[in-house]
Amino acid sequence: MISPATSDPSARYISKSRANLLIGLGLGNKEPLRRRGFLLFRAFEFTRFSSITTMKYSTLLLLFVFALTACGQNGKNKTSGTEPKYPVSKPEAEWKKQLTPMQFYILRQKGTEQAFTGEYWDNHDKGIYHCAGCQQPLFGSDTKFESGTGWPSFFQPVQAEVVKLVPDTSYGMVRDEVVCSRCGGHLGHVFDDGPKPTGLRYCLNSASLSFVKAK
Repeated sequence: MISPATSDPSARYISKSRANLLIGLGLGNKEPLRRRGFLLFRAFEFTRFSSITTMKYSTLLLLFVFALTACGQNGKNKTSGTEPKYPVSKPEAEWKKQLTPMQFYILRQKGTEQAFTGEYWDNHDKGIYHCAGCQQPLFGSDTKFESGTGWPSFFQPVQAEVVKLVPDTSYGMVRDEVVCSRCGGHLGHVFDDGPKPTGLRYCLNSASLSFVKAK
């Protein structure tokens, strides 16, 4: 007797596509970002065999996933021009001694922590977020908001000059990388889908920050 799971080709396809969707989301694996994008595209194909309700659900889910991956990157990004000079400049070996492995990966190698895993994405305490590399004050808790992305999100820094924006063209996208203006440490990216009054969303990594709680 043939089981229902193997007798229907479309059912087998849907099962495989749903597995691809989970891999694309990065649940329980460490697939490269480009590979995740490919698997997400393949997963979307199963909607041809699904109901209208499932299609609507899948479309919304994929839009949410791509919003998350837009925040993230792995390794060095592509920037225009030469690397600028910063007031705090150290050899990479010295940064490696000072920072934790995760801090070094993000601040100096422009990496990204996985969503919903960082220390501060769900932090609601009052205080100031500093650069984990040079301790420059960057963002206040009064500008932090719930973005639903799994990364700490702010609508403005404590002062405009404490961060710099660097064009980032990695992975075929054009984004604005956010770096600390004092040491050049990679913090995250900024997007124009934030709340009022600025309309900006500074999507940052927890490991690039240190938090000083208000007294």
